[in-house]
Amino acid sequence: MNEKQQHRSVMIALGVFALVVLIVGAIGFFTIGSEEEIIQGQIDVEEYRVSSKVPSRILELRVKEGDYVHVGDTLAILDAPEVEAKAVQAESAENAAAAMSNMAKAGARKEQIQGAYELWQQAKAGLEISKKSYERVQRLFDEGVLSEQKRDEAYASYKAFEAQEKAAKSQYDMAVNGARTEEKVAAAAQVNRAKGAVEEVSSYIRETVQTAQMEGEVATIYPKVGELIGSGSPIMTISLMKEVWGTFNFREDQLAGLKTGDTFVAFVPAFNKEIKMKVTSIKDQGSYATWKATKSNGQYDLKTFEVKARPAEKFDGLRPGMSVIIRRK
Repeated sequence: MNEKQQHRSVMIALGVFALVVLIVGAIGFFTIGSEEEIIQGQIDVEEYRVSSKVPSRILELRVKEGDYVHVGDTLAILDAPEVEAKAVQAESAENAAAAMSNMAKAGARKEQIQGAYELWQQAKAGLEISKKSYERVQRLFDEGVLSEQKRDEAYASYKAFEAQEKAAKSQYDMAVNGARTEEKVAAAAQVNRAKGAVEEVSSYIRETVQTAQMEGEVATIYPKVGELIGSGSPIMTISLMKEVWGTFNFREDQLAGLKTGDTFVAFVPAFNKEIKMKVTSIKDQGSYATWKATKSNGQYDLKTFEVKARPAEKFDGLRPGMSVIIRRK
């Protein structure tokens, strides 16, 4: 092969290499430049925990995980013998307070009133006799027949009977009028206090039957039958399946002006369908959630924002934990 042919071969090889480089560059430009950006989120639901105010033992579980419950459905039966004992004490205290209040309102019995009246009449009779005796002694003293000593003794007896009559009259009036207003008010207050204690214990007893406060699905049951639970300890978690939303983590450079009320289309792999979702909230995740550091390049950190969005239209079957995908080019 002469020099001219060798030169031609080299030029052809260089041309082929350059063409290959151009083709690879073009493929890279169109493939890499058009690569989809995927933001993955998941479906979440509102939940509430069922718990009791009083320490107790799980006597019976009326539901199991996965059951759908409605408002008022019985979820669990608890055993709290201490509360039942307190209920007996509270009811006894209420009965005693009510009896004392009735006694204060009713006043003395008829027999007591009659007895007080008889004692008053007896005292009155004694007073009349002692008064007449004193008057006779006083006249005899004035006539000089009796000594001053006798007159003073008659006067003292008269005054004693007078005080006795007043005391008997006071006892009779008290029996007729009954207890004082202050005593009646105090007795009524004791009744109200006892009723409050009974109501408090009754509310604790109602806690031994746990019912569903909202409609939903039993997600998790924590204790088993026979186990003890403390005050406020969770018994089970109810998922409100009608309150679903998607939660996404966006870097701030991915927000692209996204705001509350905007809508976008997301793909649900579980159904192989796209759904329309509406943004309900956008919240900064804080510095601990930084996704992408660029300070090493002399730029800045990109923060992460939590974006919540609800289905714009009703979509049955969405469950917590399902993936929701946003695709962007």
